[in-house]
Amino acid sequence: MTVPPSTPSVREQVDYARGHGVRQPKIGQWDGRLLSRNYVADYKPFNFVDGEGVRCSLYMSGCPFKCPGCYNKAAQSFQYGSPYDDRLEERIFADLAKPYVAGLSLLGGEPFLATPVLLPLLQQLRTKFGDTKTVWAWSGYTWEQLRMENKDKRELLAMCDVLVDGPFIQAEFDPNLPFRGSANQRIIDVSASEIAGRATIWQSKATARSIVD
Repeated sequence: MTVPPSTPSVREQVDYARGHGVRQPKIGQWDGRLLSRNYVADYKPFNFVDGEGVRCSLYMSGCPFKCPGCYNKAAQSFQYGSPYDDRLEERIFADLAKPYVAGLSLLGGEPFLATPVLLPLLQQLRTKFGDTKTVWAWSGYTWEQLRMENKDKRELLAMCDVLVDGPFIQAEFDPNLPFRGSANQRIIDVSASEIAGRATIWQSKATARSIVD
């Protein structure tokens, strides 16, 4: 079964994910302000795979979705890795300041359950760099789910430029998909989606084409 190209309802999204063994919370059930231990699984600067352009990738720890076939299973623990600290933050901003770096990518784990770290970080990023650096985020939540979620998740979403949404579905794995692991996941233009009131597929400025199935 493949998710149809028309946008499914939140209920359909939840049922589909559950049918593939992915845990699905009720709205507001998972609260990063309570769950997060402010741990970082990894930080990888200057890579070309986590979004468009040269990017700095921050992998936050903790993810209760527990998608079967998860490529970063160790980071499902909220205490995997090391605590986020000022030294790492200084390094991130120093790396982002390089003119060839396009922006910051947030992965995990589940970034939207790491809001105690990421909200202040992105606030500083926007203060320092304005809109000259883009923010990409990967989430097991869909865009529709995040819009119905707790305030901290909605605030984090609003600070992102691009959201790669939805859980990894092993049955839909495709190694040829750009920036995502399974065909159900979408690359969402956050600002355009908010204006349109519906999920809008991101358009690559580099290739002048949409990333579609």
